[in-house]
Amino acid sequence: MSKAARVRPRRLPALAAAAAVLAVACSPVVRPSAEPFPCTRSGQPITLGFYAFFAPVSYSANPDMESQDFDSHLGYEADLLSALEAMEEARLSFLRRAIPTWPGIWLRSAGEFDVVGGGITILQSRRLDPTGAPTVSFTRPHIAFRQSLLARAADASRFGGYGDLTNEVVAGVLAGTTGEARLLQITGIAGEDGTLAAGTRVETPNGDVVADGTSAYFITSAGASENLMGRTRLHPPGPTMPQVAYLGDLEGEAELLEALRTGDIDVLARGEIGNGEASHASDGAFVIVALDSAAEYGGFTVDASRPRFVACLDDKVEWLTDAGEIGYAEWRADSAVFMKRAAMRR
Repeated sequence: MSKAARVRPRRLPALAAAAAVLAVACSPVVRPSAEPFPCTRSGQPITLGFYAFFAPVSYSANPDMESQDFDSHLGYEADLLSALEAMEEARLSFLRRAIPTWPGIWLRSAGEFDVVGGGITILQSRRLDPTGAPTVSFTRPHIAFRQSLLARAADASRFGGYGDLTNEVVAGVLAGTTGEARLLQITGIAGEDGTLAAGTRVETPNGDVVADGTSAYFITSAGASENLMGRTRLHPPGPTMPQVAYLGDLEGEAELLEALRTGDIDVLARGEIGNGEASHASDGAFVIVALDSAAEYGGFTVDASRPRFVACLDDKVEWLTDAGEIGYAEWRADSAVFMKRAAMRR
């Protein structure tokens, strides 16, 4: 069996336990209710924004933004949300609209949408707006994943892990993701707080900037310093760190996969689920060569001023995921798994 065949995107077993911990920090702790209650009384559709380019978790039926199918939602989260709609007690109807850009997507539930999703990792820093004010709340986690590196199978022998990424290696990332932030942290380009190592040179639309080792130059999963906005290339300060190429602003991760195929980048740093699916779909051309040891958990965001709405969503998602026992791996094996759970609450 090939390495690509052995790698299977999966739900981490700690999801149920993590749900309880993250719920304390991000939203009210809710258990499946014995008495069904609705999430909305108005009967009006709930506006939902979803990231358009994160297959198989959340993506548009047609990546062409001019297409009528661009707002047609597919993937793991799409099926989970459809099951929510099918729960009569919830009285939810989602008016879905695709969001083509990733940076700051989690904050768009503060006014523009009622709910936002797209494989968004739950982080306390993402609850805050650029001024540091609490702005959005996260629902309880519904999916677990971790970061990884995808490479061409022909180059797999070059990479035994993150430690093999030298300054002759180009890693591709989507800016503002945990894939970017974890890559920078693991390779030593950035500290745990996101501060870039002194001497790191970053290409931006306004010219090159060089980090001085202070917090004036930082990149985290929640954002970056103003002087690094629009970054296109990062050159590390040492020989044992990779170059970083920023792609996907317009076409999402499909652009990164094409760059990997053509050799414009050597590895793609992103979540295990997306990289695993790409590996399987590549007919052996791509393989996962490294897995991050840290787990991540994803949820939806809602305006922080709506705790009762968040609590209701938590109650329904808790039921649909069987308190964390049903996740991506179960959906991958049976895409109707959430709809079957919904039918049990009718």
